[in-house]
Amino acid sequence: MASSADASRWGPLLAAFGLVLTALVGCGGGGPAALAGRASTTTAVPARGPEGGGPVGGGDPGTALPTDTVASAGLGVVVTPSGVVAAVVARRGAGWLVETPCGAERVVRKATPVARTTIVLDPGHGGAESGARAPDGLAEATVNLDVARRAQAALEAAGVAVVLTRTDDYDMSLRSRAQVAVDLAPRAFVSIHHNAVPDGPRSDPGTETYYQRSSPDSRRLAGLVYEEVVRALAAYRVAWVGDRDAGAKYRPGSRGDYYAVLRQPAGVVSVLAELAFVTNPPEAELLARPEVRQREADAVARGVVRWLRTDDPGSGYVEPYPRPPEAGSPGPPACKDPAF
Repeated sequence: MASSADASRWGPLLAAFGLVLTALVGCGGGGPAALAGRASTTTAVPARGPEGGGPVGGGDPGTALPTDTVASAGLGVVVTPSGVVAAVVARRGAGWLVETPCGAERVVRKATPVARTTIVLDPGHGGAESGARAPDGLAEATVNLDVARRAQAALEAAGVAVVLTRTDDYDMSLRSRAQVAVDLAPRAFVSIHHNAVPDGPRSDPGTETYYQRSSPDSRRLAGLVYEEVVRALAAYRVAWVGDRDAGAKYRPGSRGDYYAVLRQPAGVVSVLAELAFVTNPPEAELLARPEVRQREADAVARGVVRWLRTDDPGSGYVEPYPRPPEAGSPGPPACKDPAF
């Protein structure tokens, strides 16, 4: 993002942006005949061998994998009694060896297995990593989760099966989010966020959707979600902000797509949606209202349904201006797994 010479004005926003960048980067459709929408199956999940999982982040000891590697196992997930969604590594007797939200491995005895779903929605941030904050303290992670829950309900009402990567306010690594998506093999994975550090004022919403550069399906989904969200938010007359290249776009990185939620779930159509700027006071006032969050959620759901059921091309495609290369960061806060 472009920066201002007025440090007193932009300093707090740059700090908020640092949180967002750290969490997002990590290490950085079909036509009517392809209608998808049957309920998720709950049959037993097959084993994939004794090892798996990711970097140890708490809980039981596990086998560490490179941060940018996600196993393409397609073994599904389990949902624990407390609502935690965890990717399955292998069967363990009557239970499952799972990858926890922080990337450790743990045996779960009581859980509901889900082998497949149509859409995975990812509420960005959570737990100690709250993302950007509104001037009144409203955390991006809170807004992301509420919008994702509402979008899930709207999609399910339309007959589309949905799983959330995060179901409450707890830590979750980027790698674990991607593993849930890969193991469920959905039609698409949509990561829901709210933005910080705009270039300046705009006459319309500064919504941004990012797509995988190598995937035409990802590009089309990004364009449809962008189209629906901007149309929904434009009904409000506020002092919008955004980047000069707001729209549906890509962002290159040294290892492919810049954002981990697009790069790590390789083989799964993925989109990152920055719906509005939570750090902009007028937009933050909107986002504090449940009916506005519902409007955002309904717009995301409409974009997804159109992607599933039509050949609509989407809109808002822009060529991004060059961003600086990835910079080193201290990394996210220590990850603490939720109660299972």
